[in-house]
Amino acid sequence: MKQIEERIKEIYEEVKQYSPYPEKVKVIAVSKYLTAQEMLPYLETGIITLGENRVQVIQEKYEELSTYPFAKSLEWHFIGNLQKNKVKYIADKVSMIHSVNKLSLAEEINKKMEALGKKMPVLIEVNVSGEESKEGYEVLEAEKDLPKLLNLKNISICGLMTMAPFTEDIEEQRRVFHKLRTLKEDWNEKYFQGSLTELSMGMSNDYKIALQEGATMIRLGRKIFY
Repeated sequence: MKQIEERIKEIYEEVKQYSPYPEKVKVIAVSKYLTAQEMLPYLETGIITLGENRVQVIQEKYEELSTYPFAKSLEWHFIGNLQKNKVKYIADKVSMIHSVNKLSLAEEINKKMEALGKKMPVLIEVNVSGEESKEGYEVLEAEKDLPKLLNLKNISICGLMTMAPFTEDIEEQRRVFHKLRTLKEDWNEKYFQGSLTELSMGMSNDYKIALQEGATMIRLGRKIFY
């Protein structure tokens, strides 16, 4: 337990060190292959924001952890590629969807949230690196869809999300994160009147660079769970 607490403390110290506005940064713990039971020591340290990239995993962990006193404090974020037909399984469980990468997905989320009488905070996933293996909108494609996206009443577009190439090249990482931040600033001016506030970028191998470039959400897996 002490080791886990020290690891979490170190991460928050790095947030203060690298981010220009550490008070705005949310650390999202991505447990992936850990079971709900294996997560308990981490949750007991005060971790409350959890990210998962598979629908079935959220369903299972949400259910298993629901009996614990801290369950109501947990905030689940969906960070993976989301299929339209699986939106219904997480619509009532997650606090944010990071990976809206097509209009049809946004429309399905909107439809399910309308049925629940709620609004879902979402991020637009943008493939700013241009890698074919990466999910996400191309910038021009996203801009083409923005008028329709902004017309969906039961989603709230809060910011942008991306993944940098998995590389040791720090300048390449920085280029991708800087490009997303610049895009957020540009879209805030053109389309959102300043309402885009979140930048979800940076994982265990590159989060320090992401923080320097303005990340407000970092998605950490092995940095926390090892």
